[in-house]
Amino acid sequence: QVQLVESGGGLVQAGGSLRLSCAASGRTGRTYAMGWFRQAPGKDRVFVASIRWSDNYTYYASSIQGRFTVSRDNTKNTVYLQMNSLKPEDTAVYYCAVDLEGGGYDYWGQGTQVTVSS
Repeated sequence: QVQLVESGGGLVQAGGSLRLSCAASGRTGRTYAMGWFRQAPGKDRVFVASIRWSDNYTYYASSIQGRFTVSRDNTKNTVYLQMNSLKPEDTAVYYCAVDLEGGGYDYWGQGTQVTVSS
């Protein structure tokens, strides 16, 4: 079992920044990658960014490319999502997830709300 706890969400004005954190605990030894997803009201959950454990390769959705940065702190078993130049359309609940063996995301956090006002 893996437990994921997100934090760092909140209300910010357009053009502002937030940094989300996702702390992982439990059986994380087989982690292949961790990712961030978001779900806006009335819409499906969509991919935002991911980071691969073996080489820190990162991958981003085109909608946030150049504005968001995913990173990790090995010592804290934590993944971050730095979000800059936020737009109202970035408003969503943000979730982190862990992919243990490269076959898809196995565990999910409870989500953290990000609201961007215009």
